[in-house]
Amino acid sequence: MADRHQWWTRAAAAGAVAALLLSWATATALGDDSSSGGARPQAAPTASAAPAADATGLPPFGAFTDSGAQGVANLAGLQRWLGGTPVRVGHTYLPGDTWQDIEGDDDLLTPWADWTKAEPGRMFVLNVPMQQDNEAHLSDGEVAQLIRQGADGEDDAHFTRLAQRLVRLGLQNAVVVLGWEMNGTTYSHRCGPDPDGWKIYWNRIVAAMRAVPGQHFRFDFAPNRGQDAIAWTQCYPGDSSVDVIGMDSYDQPAGESFYQQVTEPYGLQEQVDFAAEHKKAISYPEWGLFRNGDDPDYMSLMLTWIITHHPLYQTLTDYCPHGVWTCDQNPESSKVYRALLYAQQTAAAFAAPPARTPSPAPTDGTCTPMRLTAQMRKEYASGEVCVHLTPKQRPGQSDAQPATPTPQTEQPSPDEPSPQSAPQTPEEPTVPAPEGTAAPQDGSSAEGDASAGESSGAATGEGPEETDTAQAPASPTS
Repeated sequence: MADRHQWWTRAAAAGAVAALLLSWATATALGDDSSSGGARPQAAPTASAAPAADATGLPPFGAFTDSGAQGVANLAGLQRWLGGTPVRVGHTYLPGDTWQDIEGDDDLLTPWADWTKAEPGRMFVLNVPMQQDNEAHLSDGEVAQLIRQGADGEDDAHFTRLAQRLVRLGLQNAVVVLGWEMNGTTYSHRCGPDPDGWKIYWNRIVAAMRAVPGQHFRFDFAPNRGQDAIAWTQCYPGDSSVDVIGMDSYDQPAGESFYQQVTEPYGLQEQVDFAAEHKKAISYPEWGLFRNGDDPDYMSLMLTWIITHHPLYQTLTDYCPHGVWTCDQNPESSKVYRALLYAQQTAAAFAAPPARTPSPAPTDGTCTPMRLTAQMRKEYASGEVCVHLTPKQRPGQSDAQPATPTPQTEQPSPDEPSPQSAPQTPEEPTVPAPEGTAAPQDGSSAEGDASAGESSGAATGEGPEETDTAQAPASPTS
C-alpha cells in the first residue's frame, strides 16, 4: 500500500492501549485540571509531552472557531494557549444561501486576507458551496436538475466573480474546499443524484476559477469519511482538476473504534492510498470529537495519524461538541491536544508535500512506531507501541474470505446544518513557557489579528452535523 504506516500489535486491544498510554502521558503533563483551554488557565505541559517534530516541523494546522473577523481574532488566542506553536492555517466557509453569498463578501474575506498576508507561510482555506440554498433539503430530483444546469455552464459566472474577488484581496493562493462532503445527503451540492454530471460541473467551476489572471488556487476534494450515501471515489472528478484529497473525519458513529475509522471501506487508510495512487497531497479540513463524547484516546490516535501522514494542512472543528479550546465539554481531550502540539515548530504552510509512492507493506515485526515521551519509555523498555492495521474489503469485492459489509443502518453524517449560536471567545490563560523551550511565538501580528476583526461580523456557512445541545458559531456545518 502506498505510504502506508503499519502500526503492529498481537492483540486486538493494542490500539486502545496505545491511545491510553498517550492520554495518560499528556494528562500527567497537564496535571489534574479537567477544564479545557477555553475555561481557565492550566499548567503548561512539559516539552517532552509533545512528539518530536519532523525535520520540517509539524504539519501546518489551524482550527475553525468562527467566521469572519471573530474567527481571525481567535487564532492568536489559540496560539498563545499552545505555547506559541504557530497557527499557520486560517479556515472559514462561504454561506450557501444565495449566489451573491457564494461570489464572496469583502466584509467576510478581508480580515482573513489581512491575517494571511501578515506573516509568510500562512495558508487560507475556504469552503465554497457549489449550489445556492445549499441546506434547503432538496429532493434528489431537484438536486439532479441543479447539477445539470451547472454542468451546462449556467453557474460559471458566479465562480469567476469569486475568483476575481479572492485575487483582488490578495488570497490568490487560497485552498478551495469545493463542494465538501459531496458523498453525503444533506447539502444541495451533493453528488449522489448524478455523479457523472456532478464531475462535469466540478470541472467547469475549476476551469472558470483558474481562468482568472493571477490565481494560484489549489482545489481540495474533501468527502466524508466512509461510505455515506455514495462511495466518494465515484464522485472524484479527475486528477487535472484536483490538487488535494481531503477528508472530513469526526469521532462517530457511537461505539466505532479508531481502528474501524482507519480500515472501513472509504476510510482514512483508503484516503491515503487513493491520494498516493493519484499523486496528490492529503488534508483534514474538518475533524474532531462527536458521538463518543470526550474521547482522549481518539484525540491521541487521530493526531498521531495526522502527524505521521504529513497532510498539506489540518484544521480542527473547535466549537461544541467537537472542539477542545473554545468548547469546554471535552477536558480530557483538550489536555491531549494541547500537550501534543504545545511549543512546537510547524512546517511552512506552502512547503511541497512529501512524495507518496507505492511501497510494499512491511512484514510482521516491523512498523512505524508511535512517538513516546521520555516518561513513557521509562515505563515501557522497548520505547515503541505499534498497531497493525488491516483494511476491510469493500462491499461486493470477491475473495476467498467474505468481505466485511458496510453497515446498512442509518449512520449520522457530519454534514447537517449546525445551530447558529456562536460560542464565546475563550478566556485567555497565562501560560509560562515550558522549561527548555523558547518563549511563545505569537509574533507582533497577534494584536493586529484581534483588532482586524473589529470591522466585520461573522457570516453564515456550513460545517458538522450537531446534536440538539451543540453550540456552534454562526457558520459551518460539516
